[in-house]
Amino acid sequence: MRCTSSNAADAEGKLKLDWTQWVWPGPRRVFTPEEMARAGQQPWPKSIDYYVYSNVLVLLAINYNDVARGLIHWAALLALGMSSLALWVAKQLWRQPTRNRLNLYTVGSVALLTAVFLLLKFKPLSFVPALERSEQKALVLIVAAVGVLALISWFFLVLIRAQQIASRLRELEEQERHLKLARRLATAQIQPHFLFNTLASVQHWVDTQDPRAGSTLRSFTAYLRATLPMFERESLSLTEELQIVRSYLEVMQARLGTRLQWQIDVGAGVDESLQLPPGLLLTLVENAIGHGIEPALRGGSITVTIAQPTEGQVLIEVRDDGAGLSSAAVDGLGLQNSRERLQQLYGERARLSLKPLTPGCSASLEIHTVESKP
Repeated sequence: MRCTSSNAADAEGKLKLDWTQWVWPGPRRVFTPEEMARAGQQPWPKSIDYYVYSNVLVLLAINYNDVARGLIHWAALLALGMSSLALWVAKQLWRQPTRNRLNLYTVGSVALLTAVFLLLKFKPLSFVPALERSEQKALVLIVAAVGVLALISWFFLVLIRAQQIASRLRELEEQERHLKLARRLATAQIQPHFLFNTLASVQHWVDTQDPRAGSTLRSFTAYLRATLPMFERESLSLTEELQIVRSYLEVMQARLGTRLQWQIDVGAGVDESLQLPPGLLLTLVENAIGHGIEPALRGGSITVTIAQPTEGQVLIEVRDDGAGLSSAAVDGLGLQNSRERLQQLYGERARLSLKPLTPGCSASLEIHTVESKP
């Protein structure tokens, strides 16, 4: 019985009408200036102006012969004036789509039209020909119809515009959540076995008084200090990324010994303030070691090359001569995540590609820092 009563109450709540929409219609949500600045910057569509004015001119042309005693000029002036007023109000509502503005403009427009009609009725203009009663009635009906059409258009404009801004805000929030998730996934890419194996190696070297313990612990500490907080940021400079990669490679070389050789070559003129998604370069180096160097019994070498062949273009390559790509190789979570974060930062101006070598593999990153003009 309780369940039935609850369902009945829910149904009653869903059927309840919002009476305020009958006396003060419009969207309830009021966007803050920050929300409007963030999502409401879409310009007013100029095509609406062209559409309204062209239709007014067409209607005037169609009814040209039906307008008596040379009133076509006054009819055209009235029609264009009302259209201009309606479009001006629509543009104000486009900038601030609130129910208060909608209703205030509606009340103001009705009051203005009423005042004009009363003025002309009791104090007709001497230079305007007098209208017969039937013509006055027809003119009033036409103006009233145009006014009602404008009010309905304003109402739907405000609703659609408010929904557009709300949808854009939801889209931006979803993008932010996706970006935060990508950063958390990137944080999870700090391989647990790398951490535990490095700690185990350092502990063993400390116990055996191996001289590698001190330098490896310093590199490992620098690596952790840089990587753990970095994913809270949207981007890192190339200099910061290279520092992380150097610390990682120093640790891995201590663990792998002569099986790993590495080199980082930054070309002349490269802008090291270039922004990259956090951990992107580290992911490429980790993949080179995990899929290239470690599986190869002989080990291998890794070369990180950064060059700027032309102004506004940066090429980054991570090359290894290890085991290479298998024929069935596909992008893993790390590479998929890297591509998505790279697209969020640079869009179509960045490209990440893999190329098999003999032996080894090459991961190339091409970034255009200046957006090309159409």
